[in-house]
Amino acid sequence: MAGSPLASRLVWYWFLKFAVVGPILKLAYAPRWLGKENLPRSGGYVLAANHTGVIETAIVPFGVRRRVTFVAKSKYYRGSGAKGRLLAWFLKAIGQVPIEPASAEAAQPALDAAREILRRGDVWGIFPEGTRSPDGRMYRGRTGAMRVALPMGVPVIPAAVSGAHGSGPRWTWGKGTSQRITVTYLPPLDTSPWVGREDDPTAWREATEALMARIREVTGQEYADRYPTREELRARDGH
Repeated sequence: MAGSPLASRLVWYWFLKFAVVGPILKLAYAPRWLGKENLPRSGGYVLAANHTGVIETAIVPFGVRRRVTFVAKSKYYRGSGAKGRLLAWFLKAIGQVPIEPASAEAAQPALDAAREILRRGDVWGIFPEGTRSPDGRMYRGRTGAMRVALPMGVPVIPAAVSGAHGSGPRWTWGKGTSQRITVTYLPPLDTSPWVGREDDPTAWREATEALMARIREVTGQEYADRYPTREELRARDGH
């Protein structure tokens, strides 16, 4: 509805995506998006990507011609200082969904928010690893995407991102590990092996492993069959 908060957020979303963020991304990073023909044109679906760099949060959804909604931790909406306020404004403007990860049943608020996104027929973006890789390897995916997607019967589109770990703007290419970033949208994951087991935690884990393996076929990442440790994450963040 014109003039509603939702309509306002949608206007900001498309403006920021194509008039502000998009041109900056293309100028600074010149990313490539492959496999756009695999993206459903209508109906809700899950867009699930590997995660090795902060910039992926902008680059992964930019190749999608539809609105992609991530579920962001509510702490990002309460930032202080100019940078914190800018991030909070940006997230609110584009309609990202804030959740309290430590409330209720841990991941439950995020999953409930994701279900609502998909019921509306929209696109839910998620990084199944839950956090950026500390070293460029792929770590074990968490099962949230499949806990939602299998019972709802929505497609899961794997997005394989290559070149983001340690990368930077194009003027840094050729220095160290900086390189061009490529996002490959793959055909929907075949979830037929888990038909009839949609509410089975074992099926969620099996489907998650299949998803991550499919992405890894394209990225060629080394696989660490575990979650990153707190020490590894602190080292990644310079603490």
